[in-house]
Amino acid sequence: MKLHTALTIAGTDPSGGAGIMADLKSFQSRHVYGMAVVTSVVAQNTTGVHHVEHLSLESIEKQLHDVYSDITPQAVKTGMIALPEMMDLIYPYVSKPIPYVMDPVMIATSGDRLVSDEAVDFLKSKLIPIATVITPNRSEAEVLADMSITCENDITIAAKRILHELGPQVVIIKGGHIGEDATDYAFTKDGDMHTWTSPKYDTVHTHGTGCTFSAVITAELAKGRDVMDAIGIAKDYIALAIKHNPALGHGCGPVNHMAYGLMANGPQTMDELLKKG
Repeated sequence: MKLHTALTIAGTDPSGGAGIMADLKSFQSRHVYGMAVVTSVVAQNTTGVHHVEHLSLESIEKQLHDVYSDITPQAVKTGMIALPEMMDLIYPYVSKPIPYVMDPVMIATSGDRLVSDEAVDFLKSKLIPIATVITPNRSEAEVLADMSITCENDITIAAKRILHELGPQVVIIKGGHIGEDATDYAFTKDGDMHTWTSPKYDTVHTHGTGCTFSAVITAELAKGRDVMDAIGIAKDYIALAIKHNPALGHGCGPVNHMAYGLMANGPQTMDELLKKG
């Protein structure tokens, strides 16, 4: 049985809700063989980030070499890459001719800052220009576009800045903080815009949503799916994962990586699944 393959390069989460743990769950749930290169060991849980220990460049290099020399990924995503030296090391691998999804992890759901200013500069100058898709949350998009985002028009302006000044093929900005529904906006280098809307759920259990969303996109791209189709699947996946969260932990709990596979019986039932109480 042949399986599609995807690689995540990111930090850990021992509580299982974010980082490579969330990525691997997402890959598996989308029937893609997942691989992982660890950049940083992070002590975190639903209440916040409590300690970060970066792996040596030698360790990261050896992990990358062992993956790419043996099982070639059909798509790759990056999450937390905390130091510019790490990014420089990773660059030759993510610049290969396969889809590259970047979740520009800078700020955790808890509000904790995860990367250095120097790393942000390197991200903007080297990694974002080669990305197929980048998936910043509002805070990250504000850093990348160097502006505040408070309305739908701001999202458009920020996305165009990111596209034209930094150069990814597609940028997705999540607009769940604006309006009554959760609408995500995807803008392409060619000037196209696509939107996806789902209900906004009144819950604090959103730990790892960014990791999960970008990982599902990566899994679908590994299968050869069109970028916009991949984003649409990821949007439905994360909406169900939030709605049917397991309510774990004492803080911002994780989403449910099993919800989409268990409950989504096809596109025709998706709206009903999302609207049911």
